Amino acid sequence: MIEKFLTEEQDPKAVEKIYLRLADLLTAGEDILYIAVQKKPIVNLFPDCIALTNKRILFFTPANLGLTIKFVDFVWKDIVDVYTKEEIIGAIFSVKTTNGAEMGVDYLPKVQARKLYQYAQDRKESEREARRLRDLEEKRAESGSIQFDNAGRTNGQPAVPAAEPETVYTPIAPPVVQEAPKPDELTEKLKKLKMLFDSGLISQEEYNHKKLDLLSDL
Repeated sequence: MIEKFLTEEQDPKAVEKIYLRLADLLTAGEDILYIAVQKKPIVNLFPDCIALTNKRILFFTPANLGLTIKFVDFVWKDIVDVYTKEEIIGAIFSVKTTNGAEMGVDYLPKVQARKLYQYAQDRKESEREARRLRDLEEKRAESGSIQFDNAGRTNGQPAVPAAEPETVYTPIAPPVVQEAPKPDELTEKLKKLKMLFDSGLISQEEYNHKKLDLLSDL
């Protein structure tokens, strides 16, 4: 069953683990499109993986010496953009979401990163077209809800002039001074983590692991 996900030399054991994990996560009508597996240049015992379905993208990171697998998923409508960057050894694939979150995996075989990018772009185009059709339907529904003719009639009946509202004077309440909301603790931690990554103080892999730890507390 996993043979179709081994066409670009993915690690069969890693794909099998992810496939079994996905079996518990897929929703009705959700199909797996592609699975990519990280290939580190020296030790590759517990690689990160990326799975694409027709509904979302999932990032998997092994934990506890491979005994458990953590994951973060994003639905396609929340994906703003996808990126791939080829380096001397492997490539990086990453995504950016509508709320500014970023997630990526490095040391992917270049052919797998290209496949991820291709599938992701196709899904983004499909989602963009579906969003355009939804917007059109909403505009049609709004414009066709109530129509008036030139004679001031509604649905064939004479329009009834509305009675003038009675003026009511109410005392003006003093302005309420609201305290500024405290910054969300998780958001602040994610920002600090991103700053460490952007500054080169932590690697892509450390960034992914720590971000998964923070998100898993939700």
